[in-house]
Amino acid sequence: IPPSKIKDPPGESCCYEPVHIRVTGLPPFQVVTLKASLKDDKGDLFQSKAFYRANEAGEVDLEQAPALGGDYVGVHPMGLFWSLKPEKAFWRLLKHDVLNTPFWVTLDVYDSICSQYSAIIQPSASQVVQRWFSGPGVQRKQIREGRVRGALFLPPGEGPFLGVIDLFGAIGGLVEFRASLLAARGFAVLALAYFDYEDLPEELLEVDLEYFEEAANLLLAHPKIQRPGIGVISMCKGAEIALAMACYLKQAVAIVCINGFTAVMGVPLRYKDLVVTPIRPEMERVQVHASGALSYCHCYGDPRDKLNGQSVLPVEKAQSRLLFIVGEDDEFIRSKLYAEQAMDRLRSHGRSHGRVLVYPSAGHLIDPPYAPLCFASRVRGLPRPFLWGGDPAAHAAAQEHAWGEIQKFFRQHLIQNRSKFFCKL
Repeated sequence: IPPSKIKDPPGESCCYEPVHIRVTGLPPFQVVTLKASLKDDKGDLFQSKAFYRANEAGEVDLEQAPALGGDYVGVHPMGLFWSLKPEKAFWRLLKHDVLNTPFWVTLDVYDSICSQYSAIIQPSASQVVQRWFSGPGVQRKQIREGRVRGALFLPPGEGPFLGVIDLFGAIGGLVEFRASLLAARGFAVLALAYFDYEDLPEELLEVDLEYFEEAANLLLAHPKIQRPGIGVISMCKGAEIALAMACYLKQAVAIVCINGFTAVMGVPLRYKDLVVTPIRPEMERVQVHASGALSYCHCYGDPRDKLNGQSVLPVEKAQSRLLFIVGEDDEFIRSKLYAEQAMDRLRSHGRSHGRVLVYPSAGHLIDPPYAPLCFASRVRGLPRPFLWGGDPAAHAAAQEHAWGEIQKFFRQHLIQNRSKFFCKL
C-alpha cells in the first residue's frame, strides 16, 4: 500500500485565503480521518476532524469530496479550518501577535476512523500550513497621540489609501486581527481601543464621542490617508458607537455595523453639550443555555418602544452610507430587530442610504473568512461565559460572503465620496 500524501496546500497563506487540500496515494475507497490542529498564542489547543472515503483513484479532494461525518458533513473545502474547536471550554480563538507569527495548522491523515484524539495512533501523512494575519509589507504603528490609543496598519506603497477605523465591543482592550487583514487588502486601518487598555478607563462608564472624533481627525491627518472621509467597521457595542459617529460626525462617511445596537445601550453617550440617556438592560430576562453560557438577547429593550425613544440614534441625520450585517442566530442581541428599526426610521424620513445583509443561522461574532465559529466564550472579568450563537457551516458561509461585501462597500462609497468632494471644488 503506497503511503498517503497531503498535496496542494501552500506552505503559508493569509488566513482569509482558501487552502486546497488533496490526499493522494490511498487504496481505492479507503475511509480516512482528516484532522486539523493548532495552538493559539497562549498555547491552547484547537482541533477538528472529518471522515472521508477515497475515490477509485485513491484520492480525497476536499473541493469535491463530501465529508461523511465528524465535525461537519458535505462538501466544505475549508471545513477543517472553520470547524476548529477549543480543548478548553468557552475559549475563543484570537490572534494577538498579528505581524510576527502565524498560526501553525497541522493537517493529518489517518487510515481509519479516529473518533477520539490520541497521541498513540500516528498519522499516515502530515503537513503544516502557516496562516498569517497580515500581508507582505504591511506596517504597524503604535498610536499614542492625544487621548487616542490604538494601532495603525498601513499597506505597502505610498498611497493614498482608503482610511478605516476598526471598533470591537465588550471584549475591550485593543483587537488588531481584522485591521491587519484589511491592511493586507489595501486599506489603512486604525484598530482603536476605547476602554480597558493602557491609560484608558478600565470600565466603559460612558461613550465620549469626542474621543472618536479625535481618532477620525488623527487618521485623516496622516499623509497616506485619502481624504475627505473615512470608513468605520464595527461590531456589537462598537457598532452602536460607529452609528453615532455617522449621525454626529462629518468625518465618517461609510459605516459597517456588524450585529450592533442602533440605540444607546447601557451607558450614556456624550458629544459636546449633547447627552443621550441609555436603554438599561433588564437582567432578569437573561437566559441560561444548556452549556451554562448566558444569552442576553432578550435583556435589551426594543428601540421601537415609545419609552426608549430618547435613546434611539437619529440615523436619518447621517450623511454617511450604512451597511448593517446581521446574523439571524445572534444570541447576544436581537441584531436583526435593531437593523430593521434603523431601516424603518430611514424610510420614514425618505432616506435610502442604508442596506441590510441578513445571514440565516449565523451568530454574533462574524469575523473574517474561515475563522472558526465561537458559539460561546468567556469575557474578561465576568464570571459566566456569553452565548454568541450560530451554526458552524452557515456562520462560515456568512463570514466568507460578508468579507467580500465589506470591502466592496468601502471601495465604492469612500472613493465615491472623494469624487463628489472634488466635483464640488
